Amino acid sequence: MTEEGRDTMADQERDQERDEERNQERDQERGQERDQERGPLLGELAGVYRSYLTAVVLHGQAAADALGQNPTDLYALNALELAGPLTTGVLAERIGLSQSATTRLVDRLERAGWVRRGPDPVDRRRVVVAAVPVPEEADEKAFGPARRRMAEVFDGFDDDELRVLRRYFERAAPALRAATAETKGLEPVEP
Repeated sequence: MTEEGRDTMADQERDQERDEERNQERDQERGQERDQERGPLLGELAGVYRSYLTAVVLHGQAAADALGQNPTDLYALNALELAGPLTTGVLAERIGLSQSATTRLVDRLERAGWVRRGPDPVDRRRVVVAAVPVPEEADEKAFGPARRRMAEVFDGFDDDELRVLRRYFERAAPALRAATAETKGLEPVEP
């Protein structure tokens, strides 16, 4: 390649870098403008979100009470129902307890008939814990009112709005798991 060709390529690379820098600056300015415009809405949303989270926590306590459990037991059962059978170590990571505390929790749930232990189908040397289906009457008592109330809420949204809600929940759950891990100084746990 000739010296002139090298100079032309270097000029093109510098131009491209400058263009990228300008685009980044422009995007940053637009982002700041957008944040200023959205500030009041985001502030309102933060308050509504905190109220929603409080309602979720309170319902979790009420549902656990209805099942004769504590909320941590209910969260463990939910983790097992969502993921399927897990080792106590993986369950501990999912619910944020130590392995020894999770073993005690599993012992308690097994005695009460909410879970069963069995061999891991992939590695029979390991033991996994599986949730036992909640009896229909107990499920209705604990979760029926929330299912009906939330169905009423969802009835007020069209399909496109429901898709937005689904996307929100799909993104919010991993974000909250990562925030929980970060708060505890742990590595994020995958779903």
